[in-house]
Amino acid sequence: MKLSILDQIPIAKGMTAQQALHNSVALAKNADDLGYERFWLAEHHNTRTLASSAPEITATYIAAQTNRIHVGTGGIMMMHYSALKIAEQFNTLSAFAPGRVDLGLGRAPGGDYAATYALAQGKRPFVDEQYNKLMAIQQLMAGERADDQAYTNVITTPAKVPLASMWLLGSTGQSAAKAADYGVGYSFAQFFNGQATKEIFDLYRERFIPSDFMKEPQIIVSYAATVADTKEEAEYRAKSIDISRLQLMRGEPQQALTPEEAQNYPLSEMDLATIEQNRKLHLVGTKEQVAEQLLADQHLYGFDEAMINSNQSTFEHRLESYRLLAEALID
Repeated sequence: MKLSILDQIPIAKGMTAQQALHNSVALAKNADDLGYERFWLAEHHNTRTLASSAPEITATYIAAQTNRIHVGTGGIMMMHYSALKIAEQFNTLSAFAPGRVDLGLGRAPGGDYAATYALAQGKRPFVDEQYNKLMAIQQLMAGERADDQAYTNVITTPAKVPLASMWLLGSTGQSAAKAADYGVGYSFAQFFNGQATKEIFDLYRERFIPSDFMKEPQIIVSYAATVADTKEEAEYRAKSIDISRLQLMRGEPQQALTPEEAQNYPLSEMDLATIEQNRKLHLVGTKEQVAEQLLADQHLYGFDEAMINSNQSTFEHRLESYRLLAEALID
């Protein structure tokens, strides 16, 4: 199975954001050596627990520090940026690392209302025309005049460079259909809501139209995972992640808890039931157990690649999760 990494650059308790960013570089180098397919950076704003606010910059730095692995974004949140600027950034990056750059595009804000308002400089964010913006990005990157009136009199520099592969992030049949129509890869966020179905992916494949950015349909499914040598140790390490998700669901500030603190965190019977229900979002166990679940899902849904997000509270535990999964699944 092809495996990839989605890094949100978590800032663990007692860690600085600068340390978290350097950990991301070290993790990417490790993934390069282990045989992972790609390394994507998420986009998050207005948070003290994640340091991935500028994925295009981190991806550029990591591309220069690695040799083989595809590097990109999962994703750039289109509503905040000009299509021209996105095209310029990724044509530049692809000129430096041809054949290794992925432009993953998302339609979510990547932050709360305050962050969205600030990124729009106090104006109304463009949330309704994002598929039109995706088309404009494609046209500009390919050296064409964009249909969108805002870009009709500009060209992208640099031009005539190897194109990045393009992906649309989503978790619904609508986004799958749009990814197919625009001829881009489809990255499904199973760790977000756990609603993957075979019908969604079949729809994408059936409707897919080849483009300069993707010749054949490709599907990535993203999972959260905590892997350790024993099931008990994996559960111990996973609890802080489970609590962070509970806090997110309640709209509470997320805390970077250590495994020790997580054991003493007060949880109701309803909380415990929610954590158990979220096991389809967060795979926890030994490498054999998690690999078995991933392979079963691949057989059921027919996706091409699994992307793993491991946000354990220590960097050593994160490295171990990725190493163990590589041992179990990468040939």
